Amino acid sequence: MHQGQHQRQHQHQRLKSWPGLWFRDTPLKHVVVKMQLGDQKLTLDPSPSSDLTALLSDEILLRILSGAPSHFLPSASLVCKRWFRLAGRLRRSLTLLDWSFLHRRLHLRFPDLTDIDVLPASFSTSSASTSSSSSLVLSRGAVTVSVDPYADPPVGDSRFVSADSIDRGLETLARSYPSLRKLSLAAPPASESGLMAVAGRCATLQEIELHRCTDLVLRSISAFENLQILRLVGSVEGLYRGPGVTDIGLTILAHGCKRLVKLELAGCEGSYDGISAIGRCCMMLEELTICDHRMDAGWMAGLAFCGNLKTLRLQGCRRIDTDPGPVEHLGSCPAIERVQMQRCQIRNKRSLFALFMVCEAAKEIMFQNCWGLDNDMFSCASVCRRVKFLCLEGCSLLTIEGLESVILSWNDLQNLAVVSCNNIKDSEVSPALASLFSDLKELKWRPDTKSLLAMSLAGTGMGKKGGRFFKRWNVPGQQRLKGKVEEDSK
Repeated sequence: MHQGQHQRQHQHQRLKSWPGLWFRDTPLKHVVVKMQLGDQKLTLDPSPSSDLTALLSDEILLRILSGAPSHFLPSASLVCKRWFRLAGRLRRSLTLLDWSFLHRRLHLRFPDLTDIDVLPASFSTSSASTSSSSSLVLSRGAVTVSVDPYADPPVGDSRFVSADSIDRGLETLARSYPSLRKLSLAAPPASESGLMAVAGRCATLQEIELHRCTDLVLRSISAFENLQILRLVGSVEGLYRGPGVTDIGLTILAHGCKRLVKLELAGCEGSYDGISAIGRCCMMLEELTICDHRMDAGWMAGLAFCGNLKTLRLQGCRRIDTDPGPVEHLGSCPAIERVQMQRCQIRNKRSLFALFMVCEAAKEIMFQNCWGLDNDMFSCASVCRRVKFLCLEGCSLLTIEGLESVILSWNDLQNLAVVSCNNIKDSEVSPALASLFSDLKELKWRPDTKSLLAMSLAGTGMGKKGGRFFKRWNVPGQQRLKGKVEEDSK
């Protein structure tokens, strides 16, 4: 009897832990729960065969699902057909892999998309590669496509779907998604109807990434009056070749898209005329990125017309400017703040000096994995007197002497990052440079991977061989650096 009383008391305590529910001995499956939702009263029957969410409207269930983490939606779409449909309404961005899906079910499955990338679906594959059980994939930058191993050649000249199919697909997108804000695609080579349909119906479109771009295509791009971010790709080496973009196309673009804020030119041609036209017409342009350019000599002088330009970024360029012209004719960008060079080949000191003359007002300079940046080349940066931030990463030819000769002349320097520059040795830091380090607001000092390995293995007993041990890091003025040098563990 005592045992039965104890069990009932235990059951009573468990039921008390459920806030707002008190069923005593009534089985839960026979309970009817009444819910008050505003002015509506819902009666839910929590029996095993009933769906508790069936009485909730789509709007309420969408609000519930929208509060869930994004990674939860794919699993939630498998619960039932209704959840499958509602999860599709919550998706805003999509990358299309099959062009036929665009016409058949895209809008039915995802009716509220605002960011669509149809570039992967624009590449055409033959039946031989499609039917193969193991597909080959080629990645070039941000583009990933399937490779046909039976093609001749298999890479270097990728095939696209027909221009008529692209036009009809773009017209379908324009009708289905009038609220589209971002679109990535491969342009039809000799047709404007598809892009003109998107420009006429999608008034809120603000960002376009256009591959296989030509001068003719840019006539339709100029019809997007509210366009703010544009990435033009003329050709991608190892993936596809195209006629490219010349000064004619850049001039058409400049007169049509006057609200551009960010512009990226990848694999494009051009010269002083095209760059200066963009600077004169696109008065709101703040960020210009030039990737693997094929521009003629003297294009850099056109940057002086970009009066509101704040960020200039060069990526993957084999050269900067073969003949920038006389220094007194270059001009300068008065609002420039950041100069970034990533994976560039620095071969000509005259062109690098001209770049820094145009950007002499820059406050941030970054070199990342640039080939050819030695002490002599880096000395060109000394013409910039307002630098507050310097980042050097993967610059293996630069030594501590070249670094010190430049940064000691920058009185406003506040942040310094030196990473994987193996010719810069910790043991060669001078007292003057150590004193500068102590005055910085932020210092990221990881130049030599070997010394980093030595510090990480200190005290572990590893790294010993034949009586040789890793030497401790000894820098003049090390005590002043304490608390400022970022450790590898961070």
